[in-house]
Amino acid sequence: MKISVGIVDDKSQNLRSFTERLNISDDIAISLTASSGNEFLDQMKKLPFRSHPLVILMDIAMPGLDGIETVRIAKLLYSHVHFLMLTVFDDDDKLFEAIKAGADGYLLKNEKLAVIIDCIVQLSETGSAPMSPRIARKTLDLLIKASLPGAEKKSTEKKDYALSDRETEILKLTVDGYGYKMIAERLFLSSHTVRKHIANIYNKLHVSSKAQAIKIATNNKLI
Repeated sequence: MKISVGIVDDKSQNLRSFTERLNISDDIAISLTASSGNEFLDQMKKLPFRSHPLVILMDIAMPGLDGIETVRIAKLLYSHVHFLMLTVFDDDDKLFEAIKAGADGYLLKNEKLAVIIDCIVQLSETGSAPMSPRIARKTLDLLIKASLPGAEKKSTEKKDYALSDRETEILKLTVDGYGYKMIAERLFLSSHTVRKHIANIYNKLHVSSKAQAIKIATNNKLI
C-alpha cells in the first residue's frame, strides 16, 4: 500500500510542486493539502481516523498558526501521525523548537526528491526521525550542550550497549543524517539489512527516535 502523505505550506506553488513530484513515487499518495496550520487542523477534524495521513510535510514559516505551533497542537490530537518539517530554515532556535514541539524529522526544502521520499518511507516504517545531514549535525551540537525537555540528566557513567562494529558504523551514519538507501549504498548493503540493523540499534539503546539515539550516542560516546 502507498504511504498516505499530507502537505502543509502557505505558498500555492510549493503545494503544487511537492504534490506533483511526490505523486510520481510508487510509494506515496498525497491525500491532504492545506495552506495554513488552521486549515490543516480543520481538515483533520473532518476526516475519519482511517483516512488520516500517516506523514505530514509541514512548513514552518506560515502566517497565523506557524508550523511549529501547528505540530505542537496536532501531536496532542493525532499522536499516530508523523510530522516531517520541510523548510528553508536551519537556525538553531527553530530546529530545537520543532523538536520540542514533537516534530519527527527535519529536512531542508532543497533536498533532492529521492532523499525526501526515502525519509518519508523511513519515518512511516520505523518512526525514526530523518534529518538533512546539516540539520543532524546541528542537532548533535545542540544535544551536546543541553538535554531534551523531560529527558534524564546526563550520566557520568558510560554504559555498555553492546553495539557491534557494524551497528556502531550505521549509528554514526544515521546521526550524520544518512537515510536507509544512502547508508546501504555507502556500506554496500541492502536497504532491508540496514533497516534490521537500525531496529537492533534502537532496541539496544532503548529508544524509538533519532533524536533520542543521538542523545544516547553523545552522552555515552558511542560514536
